[in-house]
Amino acid sequence: MSEVVEVGSQRSKFIENIQKWVMIDSQIKLINEKVKKARETKHQLLDEITAYVSENNIEHTKIEISDGELRFYEKKEYQPITFGYVEDSLGKIISDKKQVDFIMNYLKENREITVSKDIRRNYKNRSASFS
Repeated sequence: MSEVVEVGSQRSKFIENIQKWVMIDSQIKLINEKVKKARETKHQLLDEITAYVSENNIEHTKIEISDGELRFYEKKEYQPITFGYVEDSLGKIISDKKQVDFIMNYLKENREITVSKDIRRNYKNRSASFS
């Protein structure tokens, strides 16, 4: 009898955990949508602000704000190192295509792989209305 109660208790805890997971997943989705919109607005403002700063030659100006200051600067952003980039770069320094292919194959086959468990949420198809 106690095994039946234990299994029932585990099942109800499982169902409760699923419900909590779905609720939190939905909250995260909403927050991420808000963050995406905020980033887009921030980027638009950045473009307008930096255009004004450049046009008015005030790149070295500091702007005092309530919790600190704003400074304008140029930053370098490096593209990620992709297999395509590595292959092109190797092709420029190693003339033997077979050696380049060997290196690329080695890199692809010997990458570290991590396996973890996760849950994927698939939404039901929402019928689109075309009016």
